[in-house]
Amino acid sequence: MREGRYIAVYMMSNRRNGTIYTGATGYLTRRVWEHREGLLPGFTRKYGLNRLVWYEAHEDMATAFQRERSLKRWPRQWKINRIERENPFWDDLCPGLP
Repeated sequence: MREGRYIAVYMMSNRRNGTIYTGATGYLTRRVWEHREGLLPGFTRKYGLNRLVWYEAHEDMATAFQRERSLKRWPRQWKINRIERENPFWDDLCPGLP
């Protein structure tokens, strides 16, 4: 696990077309690791969301939080379309994190 700062909005899932969680963080690699290891109680641990399927870098946390709130209001199909545009097979993007 690397500790470098990487501000991003991201989506986690358990499988293709599975449950989707949208979040924002200042340390993407660490946050994804926490989700994958089930270290934090909540939605991702409850539903076993351990696959990073989409992320988007941001310059600052204010912009990332604004984008996260926007994405959370999107209909599910829009989120699926967004994921599949860049990751059509819902591969786990964790190994390729910056």
